Amino acid sequence: MHPMRDIEPGALRTASRFARVARAISTVVGRPAAFVVATLLIVLWAASGPLFGFSDTWQLVVNTTTTIITFLMVFVIQNTQNRDTAAIQIKLDELIRATQGAHNALLDLEELDEEQLDEYLSRYEELAAAARKRLREGKLDTDAPDIKDLPQPRSSRGG
Repeated sequence: MHPMRDIEPGALRTASRFARVARAISTVVGRPAAFVVATLLIVLWAASGPLFGFSDTWQLVVNTTTTIITFLMVFVIQNTQNRDTAAIQIKLDELIRATQGAHNALLDLEELDEEQLDEYLSRYEELAAAARKRLREGKLDTDAPDIKDLPQPRSSRGG
């Protein structure tokens, strides 16, 4: 068995072309200037209405254009969101893994079903309520109580 290295060489490769393009598009369209440009285009389209007699074709142009852009942006935004969520999850997992006394069993909570998550959430809500009570009593709330009293979640993986 090989010892785990800090960073595996494969973890440093660059993102796929689609991921780079999606990130770039998401960055550009998420800026205020993009909103201003889109607003100006709509104003220009509306102002051109009298020129085209507010025809069906005139309306179809904006409807079709916005539908196509919306359809494509769903994929760009979802890709960017998935990547950001995965990166945040990995960072949180690393903090849990590296924190002495933290419960490594919490590393993959996103894989649990709703009932199992609710069990953990209830226990952490109890811990928070107890900490607030200690604060009201003038005591510290900085200890790290154990969560071992929480009923063990049932495995949703058939085990």
